[in-house]
Amino acid sequence: MDKGFAKQALDKIIDKARVHFYKPIQIAEILYRDRVKQDITLSELETYRNASKKWRDLICLQFLGRTSTSSARYQDDLFNDNAIPPAILEILGEENRMSEGAVEAYIYHKFSQRFNQMSAGLSYCATHDRNSFKLDKFLALFWHEAGLRRSIDKIYEIVVYALFSTLVEILEVSVTVSMNIEKIDIIEAFEDFTKNVIQLSPEQMTITRPARIHRVGVTNAADCGLDMWANFGLAIQIKHLSLTEELAENIVSSLSADRIVIICKDAEQKIIVSLLNQIGWKSKIQSVIVESDLLKWYETALQGKFSHLTGDKVLQKLSDEIKIEFPSTDRNELLQFLQERGYDKLKDT
Repeated sequence: MDKGFAKQALDKIIDKARVHFYKPIQIAEILYRDRVKQDITLSELETYRNASKKWRDLICLQFLGRTSTSSARYQDDLFNDNAIPPAILEILGEENRMSEGAVEAYIYHKFSQRFNQMSAGLSYCATHDRNSFKLDKFLALFWHEAGLRRSIDKIYEIVVYALFSTLVEILEVSVTVSMNIEKIDIIEAFEDFTKNVIQLSPEQMTITRPARIHRVGVTNAADCGLDMWANFGLAIQIKHLSLTEELAENIVSSLSADRIVIICKDAEQKIIVSLLNQIGWKSKIQSVIVESDLLKWYETALQGKFSHLTGDKVLQKLSDEIKIEFPSTDRNELLQFLQERGYDKLKDT
């Protein structure tokens, strides 16, 4: 195992990283600790396996305002043999010490580049109103930039959420929950339960609430691919890439909702429907919506007859969710960090 092989392994981690860059930052902080503090041994994983998550989180909180929510097992995959095991870290560490931090600088310069790419893509929302915003052009900004393609799934999720949640609110969809009056004896016996959990009582047997769609939130290995859910019994799964039989079965079988909407690219629709039929899950799928549907609905929402009701609201939700999902690092603060560590003076290794 040589320097070239180690750099290839590092580049693989960087290329696969989403915009938040959790794993590359963790590697950078391990190398920084090894070079400056000299209180760990790169060949001994247990000297930094858990501690390095804390070092990473300090940086992520500073620049991203969040930390990884993935499972501990998923985070530890960073040190697997097909990622950055101790043997590779030793090689990177030796090069990093000899160059006074050039490997760290390389990682953080890549992070800076990725951040600049994302900022350029997301600025499209800020510079276009409902009369000029084009969904296909917005999505193309992420598809055509290799560094952003890893985050396209979250972009699709936000695009769908902004439209769907707006339309549910504008249409004033409501949900009514009621209890069977013939079950009054049981209701009285469990009155505390009905009041505290269902918010119904023998005196109030029916309640009506506004319908809402909610995002599950940041990526989590435990969500089994669920992206959104609604308080009227709907689960929404967004697929922008191929859906394998194993993944389809895992998603559908893990959800208790009996009405699932799948959103995918047009080219994937027939494959997905065929796949769901093969594994016997088609009955749980309410509909399969394709990207061309989204493009048409966005055009109607932003420039159609009722755009004065829907257009600004859709774009506001889109902007708000993007700010929540993606880093809002101050460019000057990042430059200051690079300068404080001396990375600006180093040549990438």
